[in-house]
This record gives sequence, structure tokens and C-alpha cells, in this order.
Amino acid sequence: MSTDTAGRSPQASPLAGGHAFTMDADWKVFDPRPSRPRFRPPPGAVDAHCHVFGPGAIFPYAPERKYTPCDAPKERLFALRDFLGFTRNVVVQATCHGTDNRALVDALVHSDGRARGVASVGRDVTDAELEAMHAAGVRGTRFNFVRRLVDFTPREVLVEIAQRIAPLGWHVVVYFEAQDLPELWDFFTSLPTTVVVDHMGRPDVGKPVDGPEFQRFVRLMREHPNVWSKVSCPERLSKSGPPDYDDVVPFARHLVETFPDRVLWGTDWPHPNMKVHMPDDGKLVDFVPRIATTTDLQRRLLVDNPLRLYWEGAAP
Repeated sequence: MSTDTAGRSPQASPLAGGHAFTMDADWKVFDPRPSRPRFRPPPGAVDAHCHVFGPGAIFPYAPERKYTPCDAPKERLFALRDFLGFTRNVVVQATCHGTDNRALVDALVHSDGRARGVASVGRDVTDAELEAMHAAGVRGTRFNFVRRLVDFTPREVLVEIAQRIAPLGWHVVVYFEAQDLPELWDFFTSLPTTVVVDHMGRPDVGKPVDGPEFQRFVRLMREHPNVWSKVSCPERLSKSGPPDYDDVVPFARHLVETFPDRVLWGTDWPHPNMKVHMPDDGKLVDFVPRIATTTDLQRRLLVDNPLRLYWEGAAP
């Protein structure tokens, strides 16, 4: 199936009892021909936030999903990694797959050790399943608090999950929107693991960097050294738009310069649920030197930090 039409036609999903799926009519398919970035990532660079979708005929989308994407299989992800000049990936479980992590694990085991994963697990996950995912390369689990994407799991269940993964050395990835941080603060700061925040907690970049909303998030990181942030997804946050996403730069640069050893970056390929435009992945890579303005900051962001968190200091 060509990338341009991935998922546009119904496809049989034998593992789901033969039911067909059809990509959402308004789904935007990833750019099949991104530009080659001008910025060359340092050796060993990690795309620390990306996804795989299906293919649905092999790894069906979850019945409770809130969207049906195009197929975006591991082969396309790994080809993009090489084209953009990266060495490794961190693959984050997509909400369209629910807690069925088979597509994620399949990508990890076929990566030649060049990918790690962040799974989604439920209360019913067994110790044997956690150990098998760990052996495959999973190093964290994701808690999603964005209501339009997933139904909230009760916090007592999430605490129980966090306590179970902590002995494995896993961390928790949290996805939320800036206005919800006051409500979630006590929960986040009670977690017994490293906590990685997706996309800077989705700040409103129309507000000032030194304003109370974003500074609340900065205070969270300052007061809790176990909290990290991904400085990714300018395409989701920007009001000024592509290709430069100028209004996001001050927010991401502030975190990179203030917390240089606790920031990560990723493409977010294949860019789920983009409604207005589909970003050029090459242009996203060119965003990096605008927020990490020295070779030292670039290496920490793209190499040192993700290797420490996911590969425990593996050589580039």
C-alpha cells in the first residue's frame, strides 16, 4: 500500500474477528516526501517521541478508540529515522491501540536494538507481561489526561500501575493540557518514578513565557527534579503556524536552557489528529537548533538525555 493512500480503503482485520476498518474521513496522512533537514543531528541522536499505527490488518485498532488513523507501520518509521539522520527511536503507544501493545512491541523487536518503547497498560496487566515488554525494550508507560483522546483512568488505578512498574526502572509519561495542571499537580508529584511530560504540558503560546500559566509548569520542573519534559510538537502548539512555528521557540528554548539534562525531543510522526496542516518532518528537525542553540545543548537534548533514560548510557 502506498503511503499517500494508507488506510483510505476498508481493510480486513483478522485478529479482530474479520471486521474491517476505515480511516476517519478527516484524517490527515503523514507527508510521504518530507524535505531533507538542513540541520544534521549529532551521532547517536534519538527521535524520542514517535508512534506506529498498525497495520490494522495485522494489529487491529482498539474497539474503544476515539479515532481511526491511516496505517503507519514500523518500516516507514525506520526509513524516516534514517532519512532525517537519527540513530534511534522511542516509540510511544498510540491511543488508537488502547492497551494492546503488540504493534509497539513488534516494532521494538525488529529494530535491532535501536528502539525503546513507552507502553499503555491496564490494571489487569500481569507481571509476566510487564517482564516480556521490558525484555522487548519497553521502559515506560503513558498516562493520558486529554479527554478528547481517551477516557480518564481512575487515579488510584494509575498509582497502582506506577508502583508496579517502578521496580523495573520504568518511568511514567503524562499527557495533559496546561489548564489542567493545577488539578493534576498533587497526583504528578506523588508518583514514585521519573515523570516525563509530553510537549511541555501543551502551553498556550499566545500567552507570555513569563506568565503564570507556563511558569507554573516551570515551577513543577524546578521543584521536582524527577520531572522531565519533551520540547516537541511545535506544530500542535503554534498559532503562527508552519514552517517556522516562531511563537513556540521561546517556550521550548526556555526549558532547554533551564533544564538541559531533563529535556527530550521527538518528531511525533505520524502526527496523529492534526486537523489544520500536516507538518514537514524535515522542517521539524530544523526547529531543533532554534531551541537548542549550542552543540552542547543539542547533544544533551538529542543524545545524552534519551540514552540515559532509555538505554542507560549506551554508546552512540
